[in-house]
Amino acid sequence: MTAGSLTLRGVRPVGALRIGLLGCCPGRIPVATLHGVEHDHLVKRRDLLVFAGLAALAGCGSPGAGSKGNSGGLTFANRLRVPPVLDPAVAADGTKQFSLTMRAGRTEVLPGKPTTTWGFNGAFLGPTIRATRGDRVAMRVHNQLGEPSTVHWHGMRLPAVMDGGPHQTVQPGTTWSPHWTIDQPAATSWYHPHPHGSTAKHVYRGLAGLFLVDDPATAAPDLPSTYGVDDIPLILQDKILDANGRLQENPKPTRGLIGDQILVNGVYDPFFEVTTALVRLRILNGSNARMYNVEFADRRRFHVIGTDAGLLAAPATVDRVQLSPGERLEVLVEFAPRDQVVLRSVAGDNGIDEGDYDLLKFVAADQLGPGPSVPRRLAASPRIEAPAGARERRFRLSGSDEINGREMEMTRIDEVVPAGATEIWHVQNTVYAHNFHIHEVAFRILDVDGRQPPAYLQGPKDTAFIPAKSTVRLAVQFGRHTDPKTPYMYHCHILRHEDKGMMGQFVIVEPGTEASVPRTLPSHHHHG
Repeated sequence: MTAGSLTLRGVRPVGALRIGLLGCCPGRIPVATLHGVEHDHLVKRRDLLVFAGLAALAGCGSPGAGSKGNSGGLTFANRLRVPPVLDPAVAADGTKQFSLTMRAGRTEVLPGKPTTTWGFNGAFLGPTIRATRGDRVAMRVHNQLGEPSTVHWHGMRLPAVMDGGPHQTVQPGTTWSPHWTIDQPAATSWYHPHPHGSTAKHVYRGLAGLFLVDDPATAAPDLPSTYGVDDIPLILQDKILDANGRLQENPKPTRGLIGDQILVNGVYDPFFEVTTALVRLRILNGSNARMYNVEFADRRRFHVIGTDAGLLAAPATVDRVQLSPGERLEVLVEFAPRDQVVLRSVAGDNGIDEGDYDLLKFVAADQLGPGPSVPRRLAASPRIEAPAGARERRFRLSGSDEINGREMEMTRIDEVVPAGATEIWHVQNTVYAHNFHIHEVAFRILDVDGRQPPAYLQGPKDTAFIPAKSTVRLAVQFGRHTDPKTPYMYHCHILRHEDKGMMGQFVIVEPGTEASVPRTLPSHHHHG
């Protein structure tokens, strides 16, 4: 039992199903025949699944009571590692040149117990790339893995041939050199491999890093911005480690790799020393399949200021947030001198958020540097609105790793979109939890089965959770980079689902040419 909460760890409620919800009051649904039934098998009926998923998005309730997790079991012995910022070389024309090398190495995920991992420019994870709107950037991506891979710039608005999806394969021993001009609002994006059929393995082994976009025109002036001091990245990933600390790859049949050890920035059992009164956290769910329901152990309120693709119009005050794989949130947290508080993820009922897990302990110094006040308004981009008569498209996600009844095919173009369009996409999930990521775009969640999402999820996004047996409507804003022969992807970001075929392809073309675009590609591209 936890102090002051009456939460019985490992005890399942009898006669009621506890629903994992976000940010409000506890809720219970009477269920007459649950005695002696394991938690994983409770929510089989369609009505309960829909309610659980919707409620989790709607911001009301208490976590599920799973017996899994590490709650209370960490000592917070290891200082949080903050990924270094990658310094670019600057060419004569001002282009910022960044170099990344994918390679294998050895990492002590558990102290004194090295294991084989992969990373960018190191043994595990990658450096933070940072650029400003208007910058010309050029990447040199070298592959030393011994097998093909790619690097996808998740959240970037850029030409399809530079996107780093499965068509831009980087062969072993070769270098890929994409380049583009940063033209999007301030956001917390990231980069990771995207080789078709192998994405789950490559990300799980450690290939991931943050890509931060700055934009003075879309940033509140007083937000914490000293990287590593009051502006802190948190990359959440779960791993399976054996008794010797070795990384194990034992995917579950339905969801793939879900681990029982949580790392933050690649660090197990971490703490962070707070030195300022206001701290900005950039939280990335970099896991293969796990969802996180993130809160502070003392249930303090905090403020969401940004979603995947940019800032909100105003901070949204919450006490818990939800992130499915690939999603990012920027939040502001206020601390007092000598505060000690644990950031944790509590169990839910979505099938991919089992267990209560302590993530990270914040330890505040005796004296804190003054920080700005939480702003009332943020200089966000205009709200994404679909015009009257906007094109509507429908996507059906199944349990057989298909979208609209078809698995991914590298040579098939599924959708053709005119440049600059804003469309409404209906994403219907017919089974257990999925999510949905669209390359290149920014979108706004309009509703989940007709209900608005909570305020903190109403900002610009590129990845959305699709609860079991629900339909989510998105207002999708497409860019203006046209290429009828090179597609972007849309897919479930539960990586096993993506690898098994839950992915489709679209091209962006000059308006008026949609009907003349071939729907079949001759082959996909290799680089190097």
